[in-house]
Amino acid sequence: MPDIIYFLDLFGVSVLAVSASLAARGKGIDLFGVALLAFVTAVGGGTFRDLVLGNTPVFWVKDPHYIFLVLLVTSLTVIFANHIHRRRQWLLYMDAIGLATFNLIGIQVAQTMEASATSSIIMGVMTGTVGGIIRDVLTNDIPLILREELYAVTAILGGLGYFLSSQWLSSEISMAITFAITFVSRVIAIRWHLGLPTFSIKS
Repeated sequence: MPDIIYFLDLFGVSVLAVSASLAARGKGIDLFGVALLAFVTAVGGGTFRDLVLGNTPVFWVKDPHYIFLVLLVTSLTVIFANHIHRRRQWLLYMDAIGLATFNLIGIQVAQTMEASATSSIIMGVMTGTVGGIIRDVLTNDIPLILREELYAVTAILGGLGYFLSSQWLSSEISMAITFAITFVSRVIAIRWHLGLPTFSIKS
């Protein structure tokens, strides 16, 4: 994994650990529970991806830095929870970076495992969203991926951008395009509350 992608991956893991720690606030969860929630949230997407692809041991078993990072970030979040909570809006944009990063990494890992383009896009989406699903389910919230605001769709767009651009451009440029499409489209969705129509039945 290129160094820049690796460090972005660590950043994305940190963001999810922070978001999970804050989500645990006021839920009656003890400190061990907060750490456990942060960990399964931060590594959930990548773990799911590696298990589906048969890429074992999974990434955090091979590299324990992920474990130590989650524990450190969780501890700091608990200590500075009030200060961080007041800047919660920033976390949405940090989460967008995490989504874009995990989407890109999911696609790259799937490609190294010789998965098809369609399967690679799905792995990108799963890598970017499963952790958040785990967080929301365990804290009794509706998962963000199921809400009206665009989330998983932005990862799909990024994946399509990767495979379309890779036909004419280098892998590095295609990776940058994938990241940019996912991140920018997610930010646009956040700022203008863009989403798909909800399903309802009129009485």
